[in-house]
Amino acid sequence: MSVEGKVLIIEADAERGNELSAVLKFIDRQPIMVTDCNQWKEAIEDPEEFISVLIGQCKSDKALEKLLKEIHDMDQYLPIFLLAHKGKEPTVQIDASSCILGRIELPCRYSQVTNALHQAEVYREAHQESGRQRPVDLFRSLVGSSRAIQQVRKYIQQVADSDANVLILGESGTGKEVVARNLHYNSSRREKAFVPINCGAIPSELLESELFGHEKGAFTGAISARQGRFEMAEGGTLFLDEIGDMSLPMQVKLLRVLQERTFERVGSNKSIEANVRVVAATHRNLEEALAEGKFREDLYYRLNVFPIGMPPLRDRAEDIPMLVNELIRRIEHEKRGSVRLTSAAVMALCHYAWPGNVRELANLIERLTILHPFGVVDIGDLPEKFQLDGESVPLAKLSEELVVNPQPLAFEEPRLPRGGIDLKEHLSTLEQNFIKQALDDAGGVVAHAAKRLGMRRTTLVEKLRKYGLQRGDAAGL
Repeated sequence: MSVEGKVLIIEADAERGNELSAVLKFIDRQPIMVTDCNQWKEAIEDPEEFISVLIGQCKSDKALEKLLKEIHDMDQYLPIFLLAHKGKEPTVQIDASSCILGRIELPCRYSQVTNALHQAEVYREAHQESGRQRPVDLFRSLVGSSRAIQQVRKYIQQVADSDANVLILGESGTGKEVVARNLHYNSSRREKAFVPINCGAIPSELLESELFGHEKGAFTGAISARQGRFEMAEGGTLFLDEIGDMSLPMQVKLLRVLQERTFERVGSNKSIEANVRVVAATHRNLEEALAEGKFREDLYYRLNVFPIGMPPLRDRAEDIPMLVNELIRRIEHEKRGSVRLTSAAVMALCHYAWPGNVRELANLIERLTILHPFGVVDIGDLPEKFQLDGESVPLAKLSEELVVNPQPLAFEEPRLPRGGIDLKEHLSTLEQNFIKQALDDAGGVVAHAAKRLGMRRTTLVEKLRKYGLQRGDAAGL
């Protein structure tokens, strides 16, 4: 997409087109106006330079249908908005694939035009620049920069390449399987299988067969021999999720496998060696389960060789903006749409307690993508429970107060080094770092990064050229 931010206006009413052009210039966009819908191609040399097309009056409905088809044939991902007075709907048959994102009511308002173009940019970026974005692999990445997540990464690095059993503890939805997959991916077993099984989701009478397999005729319904999860994970990693829900008889059988590294299929007396690294996880307090006699002490100590605690999302609210960006990238990568959140909306999410943790956040982002496809979500668009802080004060009001009465941040005053510094070089380096951070936070979208830096889009473009930076330079967490 072009950095100039051109917008094509096709409007037979020249006066109305000039009014819209003035609004676009005010918000730093470059309007290109055409009054004859048959001559619009002459105004476009490179379709990728344009953010959107705004279409008003045409000679006839037939001419509008022809125009929409021609634009779609030229660039199937060029967003279109129709200009119309309130209550007046188009009378033409509109193809669902024509990339019409919506309509702008006349007389046009600054806020409506701004939101429409923001929506168009998100749509354009998601479809045209998906190839430039870094590959999304959410389940091999621990997203966040909080101290708690940094500690988890350190533990993973320390234990990944050993064969020690790992016990991952944490509330439901915190990402325990993400940790388990990281352990496997960073170990010498990464070329072999990672096999997960949820011990709490399988009835106890079937779990033995699921883990160890069975021979033909071992029980009613066993019409053929079958491998168990231990055999599937041979040479790799077996992830036992919700180990705290395993029955006591199964705990005894699992303990034997961990001790002797052998097992037998159900209905067989032939021992099978198990070269498997076991990683277990639970949301339960196993020490309480020990005291209540619901979990075997010997199995607990066999599994708890290297414990890793996964922090709840409410304890690492500073990671929420990065998680939101990662979840949106995942949805875009899967071609399921896109969405963007304003800073006020993200602030509201940071105030929420998140009882469902990262899983709840992922569900919310997916819901917002469905409700506001390629749109911009503000605090008022969030479900009501996200709009209140811990004392039931509307966060929208808090946001207004922050804007009206901003409080200065308590930064420590920088000290000049004894040997002095090259101030020009220091400021240049500082500026480049902030630009890279803004681009990274904005997913490479120059317009969004410019807003974060409080400068015009064209100014940021000039600085990118000055420093030889590309939007992809900051694409990585």
